Amino acid sequence: MPEIYSQIIPKIYAYTTKEHKPKGWIKVGQTIRKSVDIRIKEQTQTSSPEADTVEILYETEAITNNGKTFSDHQIHKKLEEKGYKRLQGEWFECNVTSLENVILEIKTGRELENTRTNNFGTRPEQQEAIELTKNYFTANTKSKDGKAPHFLWNAKMRFGKTFTSYKLALEIGWTKIMILTYKPVVASAWKEDLQNHIDFEGWQFIGKDDRYEEIDNTKPFVWFASFQDIMGRDRTGSIKERLEAAHLIDWDCVILDEYHFGSWQNSAKDLYDGETAKESGLEFEKYEVDEESLPLKVNNFLYLSGTPFRAIATGEFLEDQIYNWTYADEQRAKQNWDKSKGSNPYEILPQIQLLTYELPDKIREIAMKGENDGFSLNEFFRAELKNGIYNFIHTKEVQMWLNMIRGNELISKNIAGQENSTPPLPYQDIRLVGSLNHTFWFLPSVASCNAMGELLKQRQNVFYQGYEIIVCAGTQAGIGEAAFQNVKNKIGTGFKTKTITLSCGKLTTGVSVPQWNGIFFLRDTTSPETYFQAGFRVQTPWYINGVDGKSKDILKSTCFIFDFSPNRALNLINDYNSRLDLKEGKSPEKKVTEFLNFLPVLCYDGSSMKELNAQELLDIAITGVASSMLAKRWQSAQMVNVGDFVLEKLLNNPQLMEALEKIEAFRNLSKDINKVITSEKSIKKLKRDNEILDDKELPEKEKAEKKENQGIKKQLREKLLKFITRVPVFMYLTDHREENLRDVITQIEPELFTKVTGISIIDFEKMCEIGVFNSQNLNSAIFAFRRYEEASLVYIGGKTISDHDQVGGWDTEVERYEIPLIIDAIL
Repeated sequence: MPEIYSQIIPKIYAYTTKEHKPKGWIKVGQTIRKSVDIRIKEQTQTSSPEADTVEILYETEAITNNGKTFSDHQIHKKLEEKGYKRLQGEWFECNVTSLENVILEIKTGRELENTRTNNFGTRPEQQEAIELTKNYFTANTKSKDGKAPHFLWNAKMRFGKTFTSYKLALEIGWTKIMILTYKPVVASAWKEDLQNHIDFEGWQFIGKDDRYEEIDNTKPFVWFASFQDIMGRDRTGSIKERLEAAHLIDWDCVILDEYHFGSWQNSAKDLYDGETAKESGLEFEKYEVDEESLPLKVNNFLYLSGTPFRAIATGEFLEDQIYNWTYADEQRAKQNWDKSKGSNPYEILPQIQLLTYELPDKIREIAMKGENDGFSLNEFFRAELKNGIYNFIHTKEVQMWLNMIRGNELISKNIAGQENSTPPLPYQDIRLVGSLNHTFWFLPSVASCNAMGELLKQRQNVFYQGYEIIVCAGTQAGIGEAAFQNVKNKIGTGFKTKTITLSCGKLTTGVSVPQWNGIFFLRDTTSPETYFQAGFRVQTPWYINGVDGKSKDILKSTCFIFDFSPNRALNLINDYNSRLDLKEGKSPEKKVTEFLNFLPVLCYDGSSMKELNAQELLDIAITGVASSMLAKRWQSAQMVNVGDFVLEKLLNNPQLMEALEKIEAFRNLSKDINKVITSEKSIKKLKRDNEILDDKELPEKEKAEKKENQGIKKQLREKLLKFITRVPVFMYLTDHREENLRDVITQIEPELFTKVTGISIIDFEKMCEIGVFNSQNLNSAIFAFRRYEEASLVYIGGKTISDHDQVGGWDTEVERYEIPLIIDAIL
């Protein structure tokens, strides 16, 4: 007998299958059958042999609160409007909670606020950051001279800085927050975190296309803006009309995101040195921002960066003004998670592996034609536009490289006693190639990106034509959010596509593309900001929420960095650990050892590939540096900070000032510092009151003062560097094995230190504490000097200084000793 249809109560249902559940797909349909099971069975019997694997997730009557019926078409439309992807027919990429919220909106006839679906809490380190920051801001309110307290989160990428910042606001009770950044592309992340989490119900977001006048200013709000907007003016020189209200608000906090761009223009430019300012969407040379020049009324400043090398190096933040969370901290927490506390919140964060390759001799000789005849990936991948077509200068060798990473030629050598000396190559090794469906190639310039795009399409590269090549460089690729959206659209869900994204600056900081699983460094850079900001892009978690809305299917547990300049890679890893891991009591070698536990480094030296331990890495990174480069490190201006902030702290320490002024070179120190500080404050006030953005716009008198101040600072820096250049002399003369600044300060020969450097060790320590001398750079230089010295002490029979330390005695003749030459170069 045929089924009797019900004309009274239509039903909405949702189900998934064994095939679709891992992908997070659900089907949303409608029936007037008495039972939803009957309708689903009809569908699965005709469309799938796996009818017995169907899981019914949800069903409800299709009737509104007013007694009217509605259809599944209304639900489908609303799901699409809210950004949930329609995959095919009635299948959608969403979870049951999202569906329930949409149906509730239809039944009640009112929009739920942004359909908030996120309900996760803070991880332990996020809560720790909140507590430390809250305590600091509570204890250090805005001072009488108008200075607001500032705090830095030195927290690696994927820490969750946006979500944690909002939670901090809730804890403290802030209701008016300004987010400032040089990177407008991060706006979507700030907006989504605020609008999708249930904890921030009632909060409002003001973005580029929103107006303050259209929100309820009695409720808490976040205003997202770029430095270009806040510091900029319209054609008449006035504040932009859309931003007038921002200048009148008394802000609880200004959060400066992506602070590695900061006010130091060179660092920011380096992140984009493959593109012009116009192509990047930034105007670095025009906007130098610090707290005093910012034309806003602010009670607290919070700075966010995963790579704040410059901020830490300049002593801008004291120890109690910094919260630290490194990659090693994260992976250690992942490894040591107590399962009794529930699911591991770090499980979604992939482990990184770094694979470095020495280029084969046949093509390495091209890379050796760089500046000063040094190794240069920029030279190897140099390209030009000719007759409307982009081509590499060294097309033949670049093609060899493309063949090489597929394992087709060049890399392997016949080595006696080794059956197979070919290392694992990205697009050849079965363990790698299957994980690299979506990669990011970081090239030197817009021209090289376009040239690579053209080369990959040529007939000899049939393999690469299986990937969609996305050239994300130059104005044609779009600026900011437009460039980001284009890449996301082409990758899609990532399941049915394979892509290679080519960029020379875009998308290297502040963006998250979950499907990227590997980055290829095909350019020169000595900037740790550039390297790690780009490198950590591939650590973005990629997972699918289970249809139950709680479980997660992890799609990426390991990600890869491929570098073809091994010494550069190892030096920057040493840099990362020595300058951003601020934990006291750990030697540089111990820091690197811990780091390598969580980020294995495999190095191919032309004959074999092996995993490096800390000692091997440091040997290559430090002793692989020429002695002249080590000498230059001790002469670097980065060893000394003569910024206004530090000079004011120095002036406010009478005991230290008295000690320094006893030295002939510093007779007029108080007078000089007073003059500089007073003058700089006056100039900043003038710029703020008259809305002057550029030093070139200053009156002639202030321009002259600015130039004179710079001259005084330059002389002071040179005098202070004389102290620093004598520290290695002191180390050379002692019998101790100093590895860091603390060892130098706490050693037992203070009289020798004073005799060699000209200042007491107590005064030297105080100057380090207030930031006159850069502690992190000093730590790095001290360790490098000692490491280089030990490697340079070679005795007859092949013994080294470490052998001497173990067996005692100085009887043997020194065969080679280079350290005095280095000291001569330093001095």
